[in-house]
Amino acid sequence: MIRRILAFTLLLTAASALSAADLVPIPLELPKPLFVGTPVPIKVPNLEKPTNVKRPPFLAPAGTVNLARGKTVTASDTYPVIGEIPFVTDGEKDGSDGTFVEFGPELQWVQIDLGAPANLYAIVFWHFHAQARVYHDVIVQVSDDATFKTGVTTLFNNDYDNTAKMGVGKDPSYVETAEGRLVDAKGVKARYVRLYSNGNTTNELNHYVEVEVYGKQ
Repeated sequence: MIRRILAFTLLLTAASALSAADLVPIPLELPKPLFVGTPVPIKVPNLEKPTNVKRPPFLAPAGTVNLARGKTVTASDTYPVIGEIPFVTDGEKDGSDGTFVEFGPELQWVQIDLGAPANLYAIVFWHFHAQARVYHDVIVQVSDDATFKTGVTTLFNNDYDNTAKMGVGKDPSYVETAEGRLVDAKGVKARYVRLYSNGNTTNELNHYVEVEVYGKQ
């Protein structure tokens, strides 16, 4: 009996080592920072404290790529104030003028159709990193239903007071930087990715520089 337990333990250890060996950093390239110095203090409930430490590489199965690049994007606001909706997945993420889209006030969303279901490992997005600001009610969901009425999985939610009426979120609010926000998708399978926001600490508008979705189809 002890031998069987030992053999099973060794098998699990070997499988775990093999699995870890198959993981590699996702091919994430970050834009250059656009602001320096000390930002104006921001008072927002549940605000994440800056670590001033570079985010470590995110590991995913070999062959994981950005599936969102050039894919179709739709939005709740069909007539942006500035920019074009396709900017969200065009690969331009330096954050300068002409690389971001600006939507109207209140709760807005953008949605990416990956074309087919895929195993998703990380979603990385930049709202606006030319200025230190915090976006409100940031929610990231995935589904195989384009209307997001069924089969919805919430991967991130920092809506601390349920303003968006999708449940109280426990994730922290955070200050925008050139690193963007990386959300662990944990291998969930889905075709559509939807991201919400509800204005920010600088103004009532909503912005996206880029959204990248790392997975395998």
